[in-house]
Amino acid sequence: MNLFNQDVDKGVDWGLLAKKAIRFSNLTLEEGMAVLEADDVELLPIMQAAFQVRHHFYGKKVKLNMIMNAKSGLCPEDCGYCSQSIVSTAPVSKYSMLDKESLLAGAREAIARKAGTYCIVASGKGPTDRELDQVIDAVQEITRTMPLKICACLGILKGDQAQRLADAGVHRYNHNLNTSKANYPSITTTHTYDQRIETVKMAQSYGMSPCSGVIIGMGETNEEIVQMAYALRELDADSIPINFLNPIPGTPLEEAQRVSPIQALKVLALFRFICPSKEIRVAGGRELNLRSLQPLSLYAANSIFVGDYLTTEGQEITADHQMIEDLGFEIEMCALSAV
Repeated sequence: MNLFNQDVDKGVDWGLLAKKAIRFSNLTLEEGMAVLEADDVELLPIMQAAFQVRHHFYGKKVKLNMIMNAKSGLCPEDCGYCSQSIVSTAPVSKYSMLDKESLLAGAREAIARKAGTYCIVASGKGPTDRELDQVIDAVQEITRTMPLKICACLGILKGDQAQRLADAGVHRYNHNLNTSKANYPSITTTHTYDQRIETVKMAQSYGMSPCSGVIIGMGETNEEIVQMAYALRELDADSIPINFLNPIPGTPLEEAQRVSPIQALKVLALFRFICPSKEIRVAGGRELNLRSLQPLSLYAANSIFVGDYLTTEGQEITADHQMIEDLGFEIEMCALSAV
């Protein structure tokens, strides 16, 4: 008896999971595991069920986000996946926080790429007050003159820093959980999982929309992936970027195996079932892990990054726009209006 027949015998009904998700009824651990461990012949039924949930909350709209690597390298953290960390020997650009004009130029490029959210990302454990001043100066100008939402990702924040970002007009703050609590010590030792949880909650408490996601492929078990989805549901993260590890030479995880395209799609479906009404974004590693199956990802996810990531290249922008058009989907433009 193959796994497909075993799943049927166990009564796995993907359509039922979709109905539970739409009603905000929690999947059990066993149901979550069933998604990740289903036979590959079940992929299309799983994606169809995920699309039912995605379509219920988002229709055929796709949100676009663009990253600006505002400060690169020079990081004291030892995150095993990151080419910018202190333990990495990967050849990456190293520069301090970009000036206001560079950040404004990035915002204009985000608009040209049809992105509704502009993500200002900086390496480091957390921003200095001077770095925060530079970001805030640019954010105030962007929010005053351009139809963009701003997401900041600057590391661990102090309360007064979170307040200043919110007051400046930062709509969303990103701080990824990255992996499970149990797996966290094997990925980084210079900060804790709980500190990440606290930062997400702090951003939320000051009125910024919480954005937090994961990196799949760092030695976590399937059960831990389900637990990661539960944790983000508990955090009430509005936006959930799902990254797939791109093993970069010179980093501690350079020998890790990439997630297969089919398994990556099952992960996206799982997060859609567990966090049904949230923005699920296919993020870093999309091109290398999903490869030719990239279009299928948007049957579960409703958001992607366009352009390059922090230190790795993304898909050419016209290819992303064409992929969305070919699917019969449409880009969701930012609802804000320029002054």
